[in-house]
Amino acid sequence: MKNLDATDIEILKILQNDSNITTKELAKEVHLSSTPVFERTKRLEKTGYIKKYIAVLSEEKLNRALTVFCHVKLKEHTKTIGHKFVQDIQSLNAVTECYNISGDYDFLLKVLVRDMKHYQDFVLNQLGSVQNIGSVQSTFAMGKIKHTHAVPF
Repeated sequence: MKNLDATDIEILKILQNDSNITTKELAKEVHLSSTPVFERTKRLEKTGYIKKYIAVLSEEKLNRALTVFCHVKLKEHTKTIGHKFVQDIQSLNAVTECYNISGDYDFLLKVLVRDMKHYQDFVLNQLGSVQNIGSVQSTFAMGKIKHTHAVPF
């Protein structure tokens, strides 16, 4: 963050809340004209502070209302097995996030499915086909208390 000034940070805060805002509206919010705001935004994109712009979709409306967190432990820990696991997980559409974690488990998966029946199908037919999984512990989200994509400043 050493190359960012207060205006850059304000632009990032606004864009992560609403990436659909126009340059003109953004310029008004940060008290600059459109041209410098456009140039700053392009610089923030080029230097990697802004990775991409996305639409956040409704899981409920798209019939993916059941959120499950899967703690996965591998049977063995080699470079080849780890890479193969990562490759296999990336191909599973129901897995929306995957983290390599420390502690009792090796990976934490966030899975979005329609309902319990579809989760069972996912475990048996998709996750079950991934080699070298030693164990899986599932935790079902009962409610969403806080969910944000915002990076705290």
